[in-house]
Amino acid sequence: MADIPLESPATAPERRNIWMRGLLMILMAMAFHLTATLLGLIALVQFVVTLLNNTPNPRLGDFGQSLGRYLRQIANFLSFAEEEAPFPFSDWPTDKGDPDAN
Repeated sequence: MADIPLESPATAPERRNIWMRGLLMILMAMAFHLTATLLGLIALVQFVVTLLNNTPNPRLGDFGQSLGRYLRQIANFLSFAEEEAPFPFSDWPTDKGDPDAN
């Protein structure tokens, strides 16, 4: 019987890529938690600003929307819905081409 290699040359790079993606997924999961915490703090500050001024701060609102788009990009990457890793491995999300953007 001939010995069959466990990994053919075609599958070795794929295995390496999946391990690199796994590392990126760990980093992106940590970024997700950090960003979600930041979004919660922004929501709290926006609430206080609105209480004091009777109107929300538009810059905080825009930044909150941007963080929301970033969180969606991370979730899509973590769930294998998208292959491209989010920021800082690609550009920061903008509202261009975003059907949910106002």
